Amino acid sequence: MENSTLHIGVLGPHVTTPEQYQLGIEVGRCIAQAGATLFCGGLEGMMRAAAEGAKAEGGCTVGILPGTDKSAANEFIDIAIPTDLGAYRNALLVRSCDVVIAIHGAYGTLSELAFALRLKVPVVGLSTWEVHRNGEPDPGIHIARTAQEAVSLAVQLAKK
Repeated sequence: MENSTLHIGVLGPHVTTPEQYQLGIEVGRCIAQAGATLFCGGLEGMMRAAAEGAKAEGGCTVGILPGTDKSAANEFIDIAIPTDLGAYRNALLVRSCDVVIAIHGAYGTLSELAFALRLKVPVVGLSTWEVHRNGEPDPGIHIARTAQEAVSLAVQLAKK
């Protein structure tokens, strides 16, 4: 799979701390530097941070929006896809990706992680939820410690 056709999703909270936002920017930059297209929920918080980082490096960004209004997307989204699905758009976002990177997150991120694991979309976790099965960490979530490591791992997983 060529990186130019690689769709990397970024999952994360709608509201971020300044440190979380900066991490999102770094991940977005790394995605663009890898030549991949960034997919996200298209709104604020981590979605905006990752898209901002990708755009700073000349990358392409796609926002899968929960509502019907394209203009609800943040200013760093190139292609806004309104779904009118509300929170159910999380499944569509995950299905649109070859691999996802979860960064921090609230319950929406947790639902996206569950969809990814269920749909067998590879998951990279960066300071995010821990999911356990039978008392053990779910092996479907590959842990990264830095933005660069997360994107590198995502590219590797998507090519398998």
